[in-house]
Amino acid sequence: MGMKLGIIGYGGMGYWHGEYAPRAGVEVVAAYDVDPKRLEMAKDNGIEAYDNLDEFLKHDGMNFVVIATPNDVHKELTIKSMHAGMHVMVEKPATMSVTDWDDMVAESEKTGQILTVHQNRRWDKDYNVMRKVVEEGKIGEVLSIESRVFGTGGAFFGWRSFPEYGGGMILDWGVHLFDQLLGMYPDIKVTNVYAKLMTVLDQKVDDYFKVTLTLENGPLLHVEVGTYAFYKLPRWYVIGNEGTLQIDDFDCEKGGYMKPRYTDTPVAEVVVMTSAGPTRMMAPRPPETKEDFPLPEVETDWTELYQNLVGVMEGKEDLIVKPHQVRRVLELIEVIFQSAEEDRSIEVRI
Repeated sequence: MGMKLGIIGYGGMGYWHGEYAPRAGVEVVAAYDVDPKRLEMAKDNGIEAYDNLDEFLKHDGMNFVVIATPNDVHKELTIKSMHAGMHVMVEKPATMSVTDWDDMVAESEKTGQILTVHQNRRWDKDYNVMRKVVEEGKIGEVLSIESRVFGTGGAFFGWRSFPEYGGGMILDWGVHLFDQLLGMYPDIKVTNVYAKLMTVLDQKVDDYFKVTLTLENGPLLHVEVGTYAFYKLPRWYVIGNEGTLQIDDFDCEKGGYMKPRYTDTPVAEVVVMTSAGPTRMMAPRPPETKEDFPLPEVETDWTELYQNLVGVMEGKEDLIVKPHQVRRVLELIEVIFQSAEEDRSIEVRI
C-alpha cells in the first residue's frame, strides 16, 4: 500500500513536505490552501490544487494528509480529515492544548485513522550524536544537559508573530527541543519546571526563553532559544562525572568530548593570575592530564519518518512519534507557560 499524500496549507512547511516527501517514496497528489499564490505554486510543481477543503478531501486515491497551517486550526482540520477517511500527520505543535490533543486522539481511535506529528528533529544529526555519547556512557553519569539554539534575525514570519495563532518560540523551536530531551528519558519524570519567556524586540510573542527542567533521579535539563543573539553558544553542552561534551553546530563540524587522563606522575600546581587576584580552582588543566575525543559518526535519515508511516498503514510497524509522547510534550509546554506567567517554579510529575 503506497502513500498518496495531500497537503493542507501549502506555505513554508507545506511546500517543504511537497518537495521532500517524494524522497521517501511518497506520491504527493493534492494541496489545499486559501492563498491563490500558493495554489499556483502547487500547480507549478505538478500537484493538483484546491481552494475548497471538502473537494480536496474527496481527491481520488488520497489516503494521507499532512496539516501545515497555523497552529490554532490544527484540531478542526485533523478531525475533519479523519472523518473523511484520511490518516493524518500534523505539523508541530500538534495543537495548542492537552485537551485539544486528547480530543484529536479520541477521534483517531473512533475512526481508526492514524494520527501522528511531524517531529522531524528527532533525526537531527547533532541530537543523535549527543545522544550516542551520553547513552554509551562516554562521559560517565550525566549531571547536566544544555540544549540551545540561537539566531540573529529577530524576525518572525507571517502568523508566527501572533499569539492567537500559536506563534512564538516555545511553540516553534521549543516543542522540538523538549521532544528531543523527553525522548531520552521516557520513563523518568520531570519534577520541577522553571521558565522565563521574554520579548527582546517588543514583539507580541516570546522571541527568547530559558527553561530549566529537573528530572527525578536524572540530569538537570536547560533549554534556551533566542532569535536575536549575535554570539553563538554551543548547540549542546553536557557535563558528566567522567568528562564533558560540546557540540557547536547542527552539522557537528565542531565539537568533541574531553575526559581526564590519570598518570603516575605528579601534576604541577597551576595558578592563574586574574586582574583582581590569583585562582587555582579555575586554572586550566595541564594538557598531559586530559584527553580529547572526536565526535562519533552517526548517520540519520529523516525519510525514516515517512517510511514508518507507510509501514504503519500496512500493519507492519508501530508509530515512531506516538500520541502519548506528543501529549507529554504538550503537558510540559502548558506548565512552562504557567511558570512564566506566575514567575515561579512549579512542582510537577510529567
